[in-house]
Amino acid sequence: MGAWAITIHGGAGVDPNLPMERQEQAKAVLARCLEIGISALRSGAAALDVAEMVVRELETDPIFNSGRGSALTALGTVEMEASIMDGRGRRCGAVSGLSTVKNPVSLARLVMDKSPHSYLAFSGAEDFARSQGVETIDNSYFITDENVGMLKLAKEANSIMFDYRVPIDNNTNNTCGAIAGSIVNNTIDNTTTIQMNGLPISIYAPETVGCAVVDTEGNTAAATSTGGLMNKMSGRIGDSPLIGAGTYACNLCAVSCTGEGEAIIRATLARDVAALMEYKGLGLQEAVDYVINERLDEGKAGLIAVSNAGEVAYGFNTVGMFRGSATQNGFMEVAIWE
Repeated sequence: MGAWAITIHGGAGVDPNLPMERQEQAKAVLARCLEIGISALRSGAAALDVAEMVVRELETDPIFNSGRGSALTALGTVEMEASIMDGRGRRCGAVSGLSTVKNPVSLARLVMDKSPHSYLAFSGAEDFARSQGVETIDNSYFITDENVGMLKLAKEANSIMFDYRVPIDNNTNNTCGAIAGSIVNNTIDNTTTIQMNGLPISIYAPETVGCAVVDTEGNTAAATSTGGLMNKMSGRIGDSPLIGAGTYACNLCAVSCTGEGEAIIRATLARDVAALMEYKGLGLQEAVDYVINERLDEGKAGLIAVSNAGEVAYGFNTVGMFRGSATQNGFMEVAIWE
């Protein structure tokens, strides 16, 4: 029998001025979801079931950017996406473009278990959901007043709100500053001290969620779910549903990523962690550190991971990452900052 471990995230990239009340709210949700996973693992649940169960809980709480509380497209609608992967045999399922499915991660699981495919999107995914009797709900359920307000601000700034926040330092050659400068009408604008793609950083944006688990049998699983980017083009697909980019699990480890989807896709970030362990013999944290430092180019992202030996690891190059971890040997942490 091996040692179980679980790690979860609520997104990378956090406003350093995020009000303490909001920080505590987010940490309370993470702690509650972590306890659900711990309890299931203690009772012998399989990693795959735990990953799905925990991400379902995160999707149901509107504080993060998945399920209820998802970011809105430029059209003011919700297009959700999710994926899940079983380290046993590298089975996987993914969905994109969902507008009525209450728990996208569970539909991803059904794509894996009940369809001949790995990935279904938009109307085809919605049709499959209905054929499977999945709980669906009107698009308005997912839309929060806060997100309607943020979409308005994003439109006024002619910007897309990425899943990350980085401070700008106008007085140095800080590369973070150059990257974070707002790009509005294709020109860089560093006029405010802290910006996020054209919006003041004080505007809090919700984040992608994910979970990576290893059970007492040494089996791993990972799941990721998101609403994507605020003011994204309709039809945009990020890293979260892409196997090998936002989610990956194999016999060695399980990984879930969050942040700037386009950069994570280019880096095949989640798969790279496994590849470094598989081909280079790196340890879990060593592999995580390498991909965060060497594979993101100028992108901003974070990830969580577990190994088949019951280890947990995380890394991010943003200001913070909402996260929680627990292992069978008694380690437990819920944190936001480095």
